[in-house]
Amino acid sequence: RIFVSVRSSDLEIYALAVGQGDSQLIRLPGGPKLLIDGGPPNGGLLAALAGVLPANDHYFDLVMISHPQLDHFGGLVELLRRYEVGLVLTNGQESDQAAYQELKKIAEEKNIGFAALAQGDAVSYLEDRLDILWPAVNQSKAKNPNDDALVAALFSNNTVTLFSADIPAAIERKIAGVLKKPVDILKVAHHGSKYSSAADFLAAIRPKLALIGVGRNSYGHPTPAALERLAGVGAAVYRTDQDGTVKLVISGKKIEIFKGL
Repeated sequence: RIFVSVRSSDLEIYALAVGQGDSQLIRLPGGPKLLIDGGPPNGGLLAALAGVLPANDHYFDLVMISHPQLDHFGGLVELLRRYEVGLVLTNGQESDQAAYQELKKIAEEKNIGFAALAQGDAVSYLEDRLDILWPAVNQSKAKNPNDDALVAALFSNNTVTLFSADIPAAIERKIAGVLKKPVDILKVAHHGSKYSSAADFLAAIRPKLALIGVGRNSYGHPTPAALERLAGVGAAVYRTDQDGTVKLVISGKKIEIFKGL
């Protein structure tokens, strides 16, 4: 098979507008693509991808499921049906939800492998590296799946981007202790929940840009408290419910921002 990828020296990060859910697309310098989560099963993922990818580009090198909750993996069922995927990365959690079982069935039929990752694992491509910061190795399964979600830091083009899934403040503090450095771009945890984006965590990582994946919801996401804490560290906030799909193009320390894609 021949797959077509656009080659560029820039890093591209997209916060995809998929409704009330999470999905981020990363195109590394050189062309490899990583999709982190796929939003809910509402057709939003395929529509968002159609708006940012060439019509003949139907291959993802990696798809990462941060944790098996429907607003993070639901859209991936149709993605696996229609696209080619090299490997699916997970935190090792399973789910008896029908949609997750369907996703696993499609992957098996298409010979798409699954790999479970934990803290200390990494994925590298040339000079770029995706470090897994959470969950800790051999930790007991949490009652709340958010507490075990995959958290990853991308080191690429002289920038650090943190993808924090749905982790609460207690896990954010553990992440800050593992990362031990500021970040340039933060994918805000749990759609801007008041229980995440803790002040001490944000003070430790001091993000310049904050991306919030969110749609119409009854939870009050993103909450005023989370937005105030982000403003308090000087982060410029972009949210998919107001800005649509947001594209970041990173070259060195220069970040170009495009909205409404």
